[in-house]
Amino acid sequence: MKVGFIGLGQMGKHMALNLAGSGHPLTVSDLRPDSFAAFDRTTVQTTTDARDTADADVIFFSLPNGDVLKSLLFGADGLAARLRPGQILVDTSTITYGAAVQVAKDLDARGVTFLDAPVSGMEARAKDGTLTFMCGGPRDAFETVRPLMAVMGNTILHMGGSGSGQLTKLINQLLFDVNMAALAEILPMAVKMGLNPEQVGQVVNSGTGRSYASEFFIPNILQDRFSAGYPMRAAYKDLVSGADISASVGIPLPVLAAATATYQQALLRGHGDKDKGGMILVFEELLGVRFRQSAAPL
Repeated sequence: MKVGFIGLGQMGKHMALNLAGSGHPLTVSDLRPDSFAAFDRTTVQTTTDARDTADADVIFFSLPNGDVLKSLLFGADGLAARLRPGQILVDTSTITYGAAVQVAKDLDARGVTFLDAPVSGMEARAKDGTLTFMCGGPRDAFETVRPLMAVMGNTILHMGGSGSGQLTKLINQLLFDVNMAALAEILPMAVKMGLNPEQVGQVVNSGTGRSYASEFFIPNILQDRFSAGYPMRAAYKDLVSGADISASVGIPLPVLAAATATYQQALLRGHGDKDKGGMILVFEELLGVRFRQSAAPL
């Protein structure tokens, strides 16, 4: 199969590099020419014009958000106008559930199949080819592209119809957000009450209070590092999607609403460029303490 890959950002670059070793002809596209350096010693074709991938049998996308995807596909002289029936588009970006469903409908009208296939796993897993793919869309198209996804990930799941992949990714992300918001609230309390941050971290990460969020963020917070994960400003879209589903379907999500308020306070205080561990700064400021190896007051 001829394969296209659009979007060579933090995740997409490594995913495309793994695809380059799959044995299929590959064309990669990004607006930034300096993104192509990693492909210099490969047979991969590079282009700054995404429309140059239009003849591929399968086209992958790794883009910042749904607005970018829709503009690229359906904007003036967009990619969709150049597609042919039978092609499969696989979006590994994180977009809203509603956007995924609508894009699938619009492409289906052109005879083109759309799979929403967001991934779970940070840059290291993208590099190692051990991502988790959560896919929504027709099962036959999923089976067609599964071997391609298998060179980028080791857990590849078909979750159901269009939008199901994005919905699954959203559930995972919201649980992650709730976990970090809880840590942000409780850990400064421990310091305020006189406990040692390092020892508290050891207890949490070896006890029943541990989570992936605690295991990932506590060591970084203790070292005053807030750039190891995805920036809060960019990740906020997940909380917006959760609130939208809660309101439109009538599902009460009180714990998520509380976590969202903590997230919003961190953004309003100018911490949007920090990772989600930066939520702790809200309560550190409120209590006048720091959850660090050196627990001096603020």
